Amino acid sequence: MSMILLVDDQVMVCEAVRRALANQPDLDFHYCTDPLAAIKVAEQVKPTVILQDLVMPGVDGLDLVRQYRKHPSIHNVPVIVLSTKEDPATKSEAFQAGANDYLVKLPDKLELIARVRYHTRAYLDHVQRDEAYRALRESQRELMRVNLELERLTRIDGLTGLGNRRYFDEYLAAEWRRCLRTQHPLSVLMIDVDHFKRYNDAYGHLAGDEVLKQVANVIQGGCTRSTDLAARFGGEEFVVILTDVPQEGARYVAERLVQGVRDLNIAHGTGRVTISVGMATTMPHEGGEPAKLVNAADLALFRAKNEGRDRSVSSEISAVP
Repeated sequence: MSMILLVDDQVMVCEAVRRALANQPDLDFHYCTDPLAAIKVAEQVKPTVILQDLVMPGVDGLDLVRQYRKHPSIHNVPVIVLSTKEDPATKSEAFQAGANDYLVKLPDKLELIARVRYHTRAYLDHVQRDEAYRALRESQRELMRVNLELERLTRIDGLTGLGNRRYFDEYLAAEWRRCLRTQHPLSVLMIDVDHFKRYNDAYGHLAGDEVLKQVANVIQGGCTRSTDLAARFGGEEFVVILTDVPQEGARYVAERLVQGVRDLNIAHGTGRVTISVGMATTMPHEGGEPAKLVNAADLALFRAKNEGRDRSVSSEISAVP
């Protein structure tokens, strides 16, 4: 439905326009005789076309047109200027002010209806396009949000909330390349929950899952920098990547993690749940492989278990060939 708003101080003109549009069921009509209230009325009736008189007491009609164009809710509404004369200079000034059309009043009924319908259709098409664009942009934003969430989920271990094995592999490769450029050290900690199979057998898998979550929280809490990564390597094994951290720094973090799990004080038989940690540090170099760094940390973890568990052990080499 179209809504035509006439802003004219002469009631006689308003009545004449109302009669011209009266038999058009698709055209609603409203008029405003107070130019100072024109914008407020336009906000209320939401016109699809404004018919604007040029000469009114106290207000320049073209100034009103300029105000329409600055107002957020009506700046796109078509404006047809009504003038008492066909003057090229006035017509040019009207278009410069933002008018869409120009008619000499009182216009022929058929011409008025045709112009009103044309500008209404153009305006409604514009509104529909804007709404379609807004819906499309919102859909694109939602799709981007969903894709980002899916991407996040592909990198997260569902049980512990840490990075998963895939994310660990990607992150290690990226940090290896970065440290190769910067010539900064790179450290890896391999972590295993001691006697975890026995815990599962004694307390059940649900209790075992809860232990993994609590251990994961300790490990995540030990990664205090934004560049550190904690991930679940598989089963009861975890891994931590420490960037720009030398061997002594990696040893400090490992010992803090071992103590942190002790402090959980989770009963395990006659003792408590503990972890073993193996660590390795290297300065990445051309021809080196990240997998060898992981393997060195894994060998150190094997030593930690052989030496009695509940401890951390450093790799015997500080640089991985």
